[in-house]
Amino acid sequence: MANDYASKPMYEKIFAELRDKITSNQYEAGQRVPSEKELGEQYNVSRITSKKALELLASEGYIVRKPGRGSFVAEAPYSRIHSAGASPSGNRKPRSASDKSLIGLIITDFAESYGTDLIYGMEEMSRASDSYLVIRRTLGIPSLEEEAVKGMLELGVNGLIIFPAQGEYFNAEILKLVIDKFPFVLIDRHLKGISAGSISTNNVAGASIGTKYLFELGHERIGFLTPPPADTTAIEERIEGFIQAHAEQGIAVDRQLWMEDITSTLPSAHTAENRAKDIEKIKEHLRKHPDITAFFATEYNIARLAVEAVKQLGLSIPEDISIICFDCPETNGKYELTHLKQNQLEMGRLAFQHVLSLRDGTAIPEKVLLDATLVVGGSTGPVKRAAT
Repeated sequence: MANDYASKPMYEKIFAELRDKITSNQYEAGQRVPSEKELGEQYNVSRITSKKALELLASEGYIVRKPGRGSFVAEAPYSRIHSAGASPSGNRKPRSASDKSLIGLIITDFAESYGTDLIYGMEEMSRASDSYLVIRRTLGIPSLEEEAVKGMLELGVNGLIIFPAQGEYFNAEILKLVIDKFPFVLIDRHLKGISAGSISTNNVAGASIGTKYLFELGHERIGFLTPPPADTTAIEERIEGFIQAHAEQGIAVDRQLWMEDITSTLPSAHTAENRAKDIEKIKEHLRKHPDITAFFATEYNIARLAVEAVKQLGLSIPEDISIICFDCPETNGKYELTHLKQNQLEMGRLAFQHVLSLRDGTAIPEKVLLDATLVVGGSTGPVKRAAT
């Protein structure tokens, strides 16, 4: 029995101890119980943990929480416990899979090319599980991401799905979630050295498939277009796949053909002025390296910049320059760009399922990778051979 108690999350231990004090009349009806801050100091835990303990006591009828005043022992806790389906001993009724939950999604942004299908998948699973999904965009700004995590917890969500902002470091609020064992899952990125569930595309394999397809068309002088990697695992993995494909085909990687300073597609820098600057940079890059026959862009919006730059130089796609990227919206049943299509619907479904599993105390795989599919559009073709 002692081992079972030791293995429980801290919020459950705090809940059990306060519940026992209430049922043994150490705290009497109407008496104030310790606050989130006081419990945090007493048990040396975060306020997130103490808040969960108090919320659990309130949901099971032991206390009443009064905003601005505190938490007080309910006048008739036992009748409320019985009506909630708990036993007279105060043991909690196990949560069933059909119980309603509120799951928060914190995402940088979403658009037709990427993000919308993710949300469709999550919303589909929320209906199937009789739960609800609440969304907050961060626009890739770390401070807004931290604010969103705090706000979702204050709202009382039962779990979180987080699409982290790009950057060298993940925010401290995510670390707190790990420490407190709060149910959350990451999408599109994983945390290095941190035990947290993640669901993403197999970016290494996807980038390798796309690069090898360009090789099959005869392209070897391939420009690589990406935002600064900044320790963002999805971008790093696509770079790894691009390099891996070269190694497997015995083709040397020329990093002089790369551009790693495309920033106008980042949510925090998405302005017409920055977009125009990036287009000019790509045009200058092509003038400096006229032997480039294809571009591999890590994102759809970067590929669109390349399309505009190529056209402004009076060149043709795919006759002069082929372009491939990750993701592309469908228009009238056709795809403008050849791309690696991510399985966003399944990613969204799995993310929601995994958070519900964590909520119910069920273990999940630490890292799930989904395959990307090569979809050939109108932006790639055989390399143009020089006239002899």
